[in-house]
Amino acid sequence: MASTVFHHLERMIGRKVLVIVEPEFGFEGEVVAVSKTPPGLYLSGAEAVILRSTLGRPVPEVVGREEKSEIFVNLNHVQRIELLHQSPGVLGQEEK
Repeated sequence: MASTVFHHLERMIGRKVLVIVEPEFGFEGEVVAVSKTPPGLYLSGAEAVILRSTLGRPVPEVVGREEKSEIFVNLNHVQRIELLHQSPGVLGQEEK
């Protein structure tokens, strides 16, 4: 893989992502490290997610979750990576 891909992935460290491995399966978690050999992402606080799409809603949505703690996702098996934006909270208050 090109070094520019790894540079872009390294900028995601500390951010929450959705990693799509198959059309109906993926992982959601915080990127804590990027590995070049083997190429992959280490996710913390990860959850396995089940995705579904319908004719009415062609964009896949998360319909199920299962906690997985920390995992390594090999980039050779990844179809798509989505950066998840957190909703802005009130200053001085932590999200629950």
